[in-house]
Amino acid sequence: MVAIRLDDMKQQFIRILTKMDFPEDKAQTCARIFAENSLDGIYSHGVNRFPRFVEYVQKGYINPHAKAEKVASMGGIEQWDGKLAPGPTNALLASERVMQLALENGIGLLALGNTNHWMRGGTYGWHCAQKGFAFIGWTNTIANLPAWGAKECKLGNNPLVFAIPYQDEAIVLDMAMSQYSYGKMEDLQRKNEQLPLPGGFNEKDELSTLPGEILETRRPLPIGYWKGAGLSLMLDLLATILSAGLSTSQITRQSQDEYGISQIFVAIDLKQLPNFPAIEKTVQTILDDFLEAEKTDPDGSIRYPGQHTIKTRMKNLKSGIPVSEQIWNEILGL
Repeated sequence: MVAIRLDDMKQQFIRILTKMDFPEDKAQTCARIFAENSLDGIYSHGVNRFPRFVEYVQKGYINPHAKAEKVASMGGIEQWDGKLAPGPTNALLASERVMQLALENGIGLLALGNTNHWMRGGTYGWHCAQKGFAFIGWTNTIANLPAWGAKECKLGNNPLVFAIPYQDEAIVLDMAMSQYSYGKMEDLQRKNEQLPLPGGFNEKDELSTLPGEILETRRPLPIGYWKGAGLSLMLDLLATILSAGLSTSQITRQSQDEYGISQIFVAIDLKQLPNFPAIEKTVQTILDDFLEAEKTDPDGSIRYPGQHTIKTRMKNLKSGIPVSEQIWNEILGL
C-alpha cells in the first residue's frame, strides 16, 4: 500500500479527466468526489473505482459534455433525463435541485433516468444533511443480486441512503442490498482476507466467507435474506416508475456493463417543521440511549451510521489515503 495526500490524488484525477476532454468544472467536481470518497474510507467507490470510470468514458457510456435536463414537473416532484452525463455531476445537480424543491414545498423529489453510477450514494446524503436537510435516495443497478431461493441474479444491488443533520456533520446510512458490497469483497480478496460473516454462495450453493468464491459465482447474499431481496425489488420498481427510466432487467439486457440507470433523490426541509427547535435535542437523546447499550464485547464498539466515516476522514487527512500500489500505478499511467 502507498499513502497519497488528498490534494495529490485530486490533481491526478483532474489531469486524467482533462486529458479525456472533460470540461474544467466537471473534471474538478468528479475529481473532488472520487478523492473525498477515498478520504472517507470508501475506496471501492473512490480511487479503486476510478480506472473503471475512465474505461466507461472510453466506451462511450459516459458523455463528459452532457448535462441532465428536466422533462416534467408535478408540484414538488420532477423527472429529469440524465443524458448519460457523468454520474457524480448528475447526482450533485439533482441534490442541489431537490433541496430547492424542498425549500419551496417542504419536501422535494427528483427522479433521474438515463444516468450513470453516482459512486458513493452517501456523498449526496452528506451534502444535503450538512445544509440542514433530511435526505433519502436510492439507485437501481445492473442485475447482480439473486432473490432469496434463486440461483440467477435478477435483482440489483440497489444502494439506499438516509441522512439527517447532526451537529456539524451528519448521520448517514449508506447501504447496498447485499450483506457485503462487491467493492468490499474485491478489497478483501486483494488482501487475501475472509469476510467476518457469510456474504454469499459458492459453486456448491453453500454460504461462504471467502470473497473469491462469491465473486466467482456473482451470487452475494441479500441483507435479511428474503427481506433484502424484496426491498431491492421495490426500490427498482419505484426508481423505474418515478423516473420513467430503465429497470434493472432493461439495464442488464442492454450490456454486460452498467449505464443508463435510474435514481431517486428526496430532500425534506426540516426548518419548516413545527418541532424544528426541538429536533437537535431529540436526535441527541436518541443517540445517547442507543450508544449506552451494553456491549457483547467490552472492547468492541457501538456506533451510529457515519460515525466511523468521520474518524477515517481525520486519520486519512493526517496520514494520507491508503491505496493499493498496483491501482495507484495504473492511475498514474492513465
